[in-house]
Amino acid sequence: MEHYLFRQLAFVRSRLFKAVEGVTEETADRIPEGYRNNIRWQLGHVYVVCERFAFQYIGLPLHMPEGYRELFENGTSMLNVSDSLALPNLQDLRNLLEDQQERMREALNDRMQTSIVPPYTTSGGMTMETPEQFLSFELYHEGMHTSVIKMYKDMLYRLN
Repeated sequence: MEHYLFRQLAFVRSRLFKAVEGVTEETADRIPEGYRNNIRWQLGHVYVVCERFAFQYIGLPLHMPEGYRELFENGTSMLNVSDSLALPNLQDLRNLLEDQQERMREALNDRMQTSIVPPYTTSGGMTMETPEQFLSFELYHEGMHTSVIKMYKDMLYRLN
């Protein structure tokens, strides 16, 4: 039987995809004034963090395209991205995000209560020690970035 979190993750991911409907490649690269990142970064960041949460801490292989950590990891900014790093297009990001969901389901459905040693504590102080806890926290993380995308869209399209 499928763990309930995978249905919730699929729902949240569908909201992420809905938030970027109609966004062009050009708009995805625009950074609202006063901010450090853009819509493309938000999508890549969701992918990178979810990849770590779902696979890295339990010791499973990551599917991390070249340059993604340098582009999208915590603390990175599109304001100072190296010209040597190729930015993925929106469709490539969407494909990765779609495939990620199935890989998580296949790899983790029967491992949701596996202990992760040592436990991981986020920069905000949340400690997680099972895939179930990591994926539960991912719901919050992805929802937060979906809201940022909606805000950026509103700001960017209002400026046109």
